[in-house]
Amino acid sequence: MAKQVIRDGTEVAGFYARAVKNGPFVFVSGTTSLDAKGRVQGKDAAEQTVVTMRKVEAALKSGGATLKDLVRLTIFVTDIRDMGAVSTALAKVLKSSVVSSTLVAVSALAVPGLLVEIESTAVVG
Repeated sequence: MAKQVIRDGTEVAGFYARAVKNGPFVFVSGTTSLDAKGRVQGKDAAEQTVVTMRKVEAALKSGGATLKDLVRLTIFVTDIRDMGAVSTALAKVLKSSVVSSTLVAVSALAVPGLLVEIESTAVVG
């Protein structure tokens, strides 16, 4: 199966795409709560997590996957103290799905005000 590049118009460089599907795998690039105009959505880490996961869900759908197909999340937060709020928000979004995940604290994300960035991998079928 040929690699399918899935763009959503938010890419800032030609080598980058929101998602790539290759075989049964859908890889979603690091995703944040930025809207189409580059504005941060969500006043705290929990709200940003929910907005971000809705964008991840849309990217997965474009690759023929759903949140239930997720097998891996990598979560970046700018404040490790937000771990509980992010985990609670993820549990609500993912419902009964179980994924492997890593949460890492970083000094900053690409745009001031961003508190959370999530990348993911899904397996379809």
